[in-house]
Amino acid sequence: MTERIAILADGQLTFGDAKTAFGVIRYGTDRVVALIDRSNAGRSVSVWIAVPYEVPILATLEEALALEPTVLLIGISPTGGALPPSWRAMLLTAIRAGLSIRSGLHTFLGDDPELAAAAASAGVTITDYRRPPERRECAVGRRHLPGKRVILAVGSDCAVGKMSVSLELVRAAREGGDAAVFVPTGQTGMMIAGWGVAVDRLISDFLNGTVEWLVEDGEARGDWVFVEGQGSIDHPAYSAVTVGLIHGSTPHAMVLVHKPGLEDHDFTHVPDRVFPLAPLPLLIDLHERLASVVAPSRVVAVALNTSLIADADEARRVIAATEAETGLPCDDPFRFGPERLWPRIRAAVEALPWVDAAD
Repeated sequence: MTERIAILADGQLTFGDAKTAFGVIRYGTDRVVALIDRSNAGRSVSVWIAVPYEVPILATLEEALALEPTVLLIGISPTGGALPPSWRAMLLTAIRAGLSIRSGLHTFLGDDPELAAAAASAGVTITDYRRPPERRECAVGRRHLPGKRVILAVGSDCAVGKMSVSLELVRAAREGGDAAVFVPTGQTGMMIAGWGVAVDRLISDFLNGTVEWLVEDGEARGDWVFVEGQGSIDHPAYSAVTVGLIHGSTPHAMVLVHKPGLEDHDFTHVPDRVFPLAPLPLLIDLHERLASVVAPSRVVAVALNTSLIADADEARRVIAATEAETGLPCDDPFRFGPERLWPRIRAAVEALPWVDAAD
C-alpha cells in the first residue's frame, strides 16, 4: 500500500537534526505531501536539497491534514533520540485523525501509554524503527558467498552523507546492470528501504552478529551489497557502532565519506568540547588496519559531501585535490552524480586479492 506522508520537523529543520526528513523525501518510495515546520512555512524543501517533486513546508499539522496524509513521520534524529515534549499534542491529534505514526527516535512511542491507547482506539499503528529485533546472535565469523561483493560506507564524522552515498552508488550500479542492494543499518535507511535494523540500539554483544546476518540477507537480495555506515571510528561518542559495522560486515572494501569544510566532530550536545577530525590519509590507514584484525579490507574511494562549498567549480577543485592527497578515486556522488565514481570503485573491488579467495 502506498502511503501519503506528512513529516514533522517543527523548529529543527537543519541538515543535522532533520536528516531523516531529507532522506525520506529524496529517496523514499511513498509520497511526502507536506513537511511541518512553522519557522520555514511557505518555503520549499528544494531550498535545502534537490528533490524529485516539490514538498510544501506548512506551519501546522492542521494545514497538513487538509492534504489527506495517512502517516505522520518523525523527521528528526536529535542527539539522544528523545521526543520533543511540545510534539506530544500534535501526535495525539494526528492519531485521532487516523494517521499512523512512524518514528526513529530512541524513545519508543509505541510504549507510551497515552499514545498507545489513542492508536488502539483509532485503529492505527505506531512503528518504532529503532526497536531491536527479537533475533539475538553473536557473530560466528560467517564468510561471504562466492560472487558477492560487500562495500561498507565509513565516514570522517557522523551525518556526513554515508547513507546518501550508498544509495547513490546502488542506483549507479543498478543502472549499469549490476544486482545491487542497500543494507539499512539506521532508522532513516529502514524507512527508505523497508527493512533492516537500527544497529545503534542493539546490545553490544549482538551488534557484530546482527550486522553479520543483515549482510547475509543483503547477499540473498543482490550481488553488490552496500552496507550503510554509522558514526566514525574516532568519534568520542559514537565509535562503537562503527567498529561493530566494520567487524560484523567484514567488507571487501570501504568508501570513506567526508565533508570538506568540517573541522571538528559533531559534538554539539557538549558545546565546550572540541574534537578535531583526523586527516584523511590517517583515517584511511586506521580503517584498513582496524578491519584487517578480522578480515582484510581496503578503502577504495573517497566520496565527498561538498554541500558547504557553494561554488561548483571550487567543489570540483577540492575533489581533485582530495584525489591527489589520498591517491584514491574521489567525487561527490550526491552533487555531481555517481556515474563517474562507481565504475572506478567497481574495478578497484574486483581487483582486490581477497575477493572470492577464501569464500
